[in-house]
Amino acid sequence: MRFVGIDPSTKTGFVALDLEGNVLRAKELTGIGDIDPYRMRTLIHEVKDHVRKGDYVCIEGFGFASQQGVQNGGIGWGMRMMLDAKGIPYFEPAPNQVKKFVGVGGWTVEEGKKRRLQGKEKKDAIKEAVREQYTFCHPSDNVNDAFVLAQIARHLYLLQNSNIWNIPSNQKEVLETILNPPEKKKRKKVVK
Repeated sequence: MRFVGIDPSTKTGFVALDLEGNVLRAKELTGIGDIDPYRMRTLIHEVKDHVRKGDYVCIEGFGFASQQGVQNGGIGWGMRMMLDAKGIPYFEPAPNQVKKFVGVGGWTVEEGKKRRLQGKEKKDAIKEAVREQYTFCHPSDNVNDAFVLAQIARHLYLLQNSNIWNIPSNQKEVLETILNPPEKKKRKKVVK
């Protein structure tokens, strides 16, 4: 059994781990060329060639603040449809859950004031947290995110199939929220 993390984007991170957390595969996938939709289609096929029946998969959920939302949405949905067609179930941790799993918040404190981490700062914080906690480091931010997603997949499996359970509270909260998501509140209809 492999535990797979997929960080879908124009450069997609892919990581496969074994049950002990050893890296079996860590790669950034890009598709062929730079003209869409061909590049996007070949990128989805690259991911298809890397996943296997029986993989336990986490694919990062959609980010709402992306500057390339439409393109990344197409890539993300294409990968989800491919996983579905191959009969491979998957979990979808939200981007904030990926950060929280490795203890990265969205803020930093400078001179007594809170400031939101921006772009590259967030990626660098995740990269450093992964290096400290797992001694894994890859030059691609996408692969580092995929590594965290693969760890989430592995821990979800362990949580569901083991009584031995001693992990930090931030990780446990993420896993429990993925397995038991809160119900979405229904919007009230406005009567005119």
